[in-house]
Amino acid sequence: MKSAAHEPTSPRILQPAVSLVQANDDTAPSVEQVSNEAIEFSRLRLQASRYLKPEDVERLEAAFQMSVRAHAGQFRISGDPYVSHPLAVAEILAQWHLDAHALIGGLLHDVMEDCDITKDDIAKEFGKIAADLVDGVSKLDRIEFRSYEEAQAENYRKMFLAMARDVRVILIKLADRLHNMRTLGAVRPDKRRRIARETLEIYAPIANRLGLNTLYRELQELSFKNSYPTRYRVLSKALKESRGDRREVVARLMRSIQERLPAWNVDAEVYGREKHLFGIYRKMVEKRLSLSQVLDIYGFRILVKDLPSCYLALGALHELYKPVPGKFKDYIAIPKANGYQSIHTTIIGPMGMPVEVQIRTVDMHTVAESGVASHWLYKDDSQSLSDLQRKTHNWLQSLLELQTASGDSSEFLEHVKIDLFPGDVFIFSPKGKIYNLPRGATSVDFAYAVHTDIGNCCVACRINGELLPLRTELKNGDQVEIVTAGHASPNPAWLSYVRTGKARAEIRHFLKSAQQEEASSLGERLLVQALRPHGYVLADMGTAAWDKLLKENGIKQRDDILTDIGLGKRLAAVVARRLQDLQAGLTASSVEGESAKPRNSSPILIHGGEGMAVQMARCCRPIPGDPIVGMIRKGQGLEVHVNDCPVLTRNHSADRDRWIDVEWELGTERMFDVTIRVLVEHRRGVLARVAAAIADQESNIQSVAMDSERGPHTIINFVLQVHNRLHLARIMRAVRRTPEVVRINRIRADKPTDKPATDRKN
Repeated sequence: MKSAAHEPTSPRILQPAVSLVQANDDTAPSVEQVSNEAIEFSRLRLQASRYLKPEDVERLEAAFQMSVRAHAGQFRISGDPYVSHPLAVAEILAQWHLDAHALIGGLLHDVMEDCDITKDDIAKEFGKIAADLVDGVSKLDRIEFRSYEEAQAENYRKMFLAMARDVRVILIKLADRLHNMRTLGAVRPDKRRRIARETLEIYAPIANRLGLNTLYRELQELSFKNSYPTRYRVLSKALKESRGDRREVVARLMRSIQERLPAWNVDAEVYGREKHLFGIYRKMVEKRLSLSQVLDIYGFRILVKDLPSCYLALGALHELYKPVPGKFKDYIAIPKANGYQSIHTTIIGPMGMPVEVQIRTVDMHTVAESGVASHWLYKDDSQSLSDLQRKTHNWLQSLLELQTASGDSSEFLEHVKIDLFPGDVFIFSPKGKIYNLPRGATSVDFAYAVHTDIGNCCVACRINGELLPLRTELKNGDQVEIVTAGHASPNPAWLSYVRTGKARAEIRHFLKSAQQEEASSLGERLLVQALRPHGYVLADMGTAAWDKLLKENGIKQRDDILTDIGLGKRLAAVVARRLQDLQAGLTASSVEGESAKPRNSSPILIHGGEGMAVQMARCCRPIPGDPIVGMIRKGQGLEVHVNDCPVLTRNHSADRDRWIDVEWELGTERMFDVTIRVLVEHRRGVLARVAAAIADQESNIQSVAMDSERGPHTIINFVLQVHNRLHLARIMRAVRRTPEVVRINRIRADKPTDKPATDRKN
């Protein structure tokens, strides 16, 4: 979707392929426009010629001429010729020293959207790589969505996936957004705030994740300025007025640092810097401070020649001024995920003013400011990739995994947003490998960070040698060992406390796949049952009948229909009738005169281990031995009820087709929840004695609740796990033999007074 900052205000026009000098028809650029554009391009040409080959510079000029012809007659909202925008984008890319393909992509990044130029046209003129880059940056204006949010989510998904294939796509996109933000003043206020919010939520974090710190800070400043113009103006004015009061202190601090470093044999450059307005504003909001209470507005950066000098400079600084405890971070030993390396320390300067100091080498500074733009990450030679390049490459590839695991665009964007805001928690594996996770991450996040299979099979964890729950939040420097089991699978409850996008996506993907498999199996059984009374066998249904059914419903696979039946989205009886009609129509000639003998319908067998596709109703808690009936609930699968369940009584007349005959399968081994109510005499230790009687019958107590007191008596509600009605009967007899027990009965979850299985003491 094109930002309002550079929407053309005239129809799309494509001029004939002639040079600027030859263009003299009515729609050709004016002499003044050509002159201005030529001046702008001369700056780009000069900048590109400093590092590109002459033949590549010539290709840039050809791309520039195509862009001018394509955008002739188009103007930005500000009134400037539209071609000034792609020129500015290409100039930003040249400042980052990107290659000729990227610069051509910048010059042509809007021609496929705004003009009648195709990808093949670009490929024919400038090659497949440039065409792929332009196509990757193209917007989704021609696609209609139900809402703006859906359109944005799908746009971001396409952007991230294109970025995973070639990082130059996102670099062009970031340059495009930067120029739009710089010229956002011409847009009306409501669109300005929306674009600024998008930039702050998505584009600025991407720039940070890719290590483009200079771009990251500028996007934040411009977003703040356009989102809250009054706050920005007031804060800027107040900061200027406060500079005079602190200037002398800052100058004295800089002089003392510059004088002390040579004494430690450190050759360094010291720079003073003022923190950005957005950072100051965010600190004021988060900590509820006034500007006068924000003391660390100024900071210093020390650039040295080599790694040992970083630590020498740190020693000199801490000898000169006392460091603030807890404010020291060594990102050289443990770099950030985006490759950033530096030592951060906060010292107490003159007059008690806290000052943050960053110490790094010149090379580290280059990476810190330019990130992946300072590397040729998109080259094919993977053997020459640096550690930063490998980390960035792995992150970009993980986007493709998220795409596979995510169900839709909004879910995908949710996962990516989580990973765009990383914290400072560094976790060690038992072998000493370092993993960077968001603050608040758990052992489950760590397990998925190591490998998807380890995450799917994890059952426990040891943090610093101590066995702890999987939901335990990890702290900086923790050593984590994951315990796995081959039969284990992800727990839906993990979704409530995992923090990383990868963990969340993989858990959802596993649960969704498991549910689909279970629902497909159940759907097949339901369809078999629906066909039997009419004399049909599912296996006898021909491929032609299935193909027609799939085509009618716009579905590609047979399993999709079976899954829908299992989840209650389709009725088995309806699908069975349609299959019969299709099969009968196809085989009418071969079976004419014959009559099919109906076969007896048999109920579906329930063993309780079907998983998410079959659920025991909580309103009546059926257990093996109870007479049962099944009810198909749309989107939830089959729900099993006891025959005398109140829900059955209320709903049996409605949706009769949704009720299914079911029976318990012989030899069911799993445990089922059941609730019993025990009226006991109010004596010391009675709860322990009743619990012991239950435990003696090999039953697990899920929960206990003291309901109320009735004079000398107390009501205790137990949720137990039992195998079947016989097991429950043994438990109730054992409890009844406890001297303090007055009465015991089984109850239903929604009607506590129901007493279908009561056992009273005489």
